[in-house]
Amino acid sequence: MSALVESPVPPAAPSSEVAPSIRKPAWLRSPLIAGARALGVRRLLREHRLHTVCEEASCPNAGRCWDEGHAAFLILGEVCTRACAFCDVTPGRPAPPDPEEPARLAQAVRRLGLRHVVITSVTRDDLPDGGAAHFAAALAALRDPSAEGEPPTVEALIPDFRGDAAALACVLASRPEVLNHNVETVPRLYPRVRPAARWERSLELLRRAAADSLAPGGRMIVKSGMMLGLGETLEEVRQAMAALRQAGVTALTVGQYLRPAWRNLPVVRYWTPEAFDALGEEARAMGFDPVESHPLARSSFRAGAMLGASGREANPGRGSLAPTPLPGGEGL
Repeated sequence: MSALVESPVPPAAPSSEVAPSIRKPAWLRSPLIAGARALGVRRLLREHRLHTVCEEASCPNAGRCWDEGHAAFLILGEVCTRACAFCDVTPGRPAPPDPEEPARLAQAVRRLGLRHVVITSVTRDDLPDGGAAHFAAALAALRDPSAEGEPPTVEALIPDFRGDAAALACVLASRPEVLNHNVETVPRLYPRVRPAARWERSLELLRRAAADSLAPGGRMIVKSGMMLGLGETLEEVRQAMAALRQAGVTALTVGQYLRPAWRNLPVVRYWTPEAFDALGEEARAMGFDPVESHPLARSSFRAGAMLGASGREANPGRGSLAPTPLPGGEGL
């Protein structure tokens, strides 16, 4: 594998200190995209009072995805009950779930003409089921048989539900085409990166989902993702990928961690595109298929294409993206 870093690795700083910054490599300096369609997607989201992880988590691909008519919808509000050190989502005390949100989500998806939809959420440790019933309601709204046209395929990107097997079963019973839960980083870094999460708890969730996908009639794809650049070693990454594959995960995303704000952890290392390519090949050799491994890979980036690469198609009944016009005659 080629050199893994472009800049020297600074010493890790205590969380109370501002760590020295590393200059962002050229391959991560992409121009912002804000085409007419991206602006139209933003307007529609505001109109339906919906949130996206694209905005709340400061995803570097947001403009590109929106310009292509894609979005990863964030349900259950924009305030998270946890405060993961890598994440830009606002931590705090969230509002009660909005019972009308699933219907607004389904309406927005129909107006966008989406064939494949990613639904994710903030972590809701304040709710008895962690928000699982709200996920199920969102999937039911998207598949409303009275709605015009074929329903989209759905990827449910879920939190760990604090290890609640019944909450996971509630989501699985809704039969998303893809069940995604990100482990985010290697086990050693959990106390610093995800202090309220547990590696083994996340792995057990993925094992349960994989077992469900193998049950009679099960065709669900089990997916997970990792960020690199927080201080992990190459061998730790390999071991984490092996553990995910052993748990039954078949689809994998691996991308570069980018510090969204000064309150978040600093980047310790920028992995090169060549290193991501090599890791992608190792992942495929382990049996992962499909794999997205490159610096700007994110869990929901190219999610529909990943579904197609797995041998499943985003619902062809929707045809190509054909959004309906916004009020005033402007198309997305």
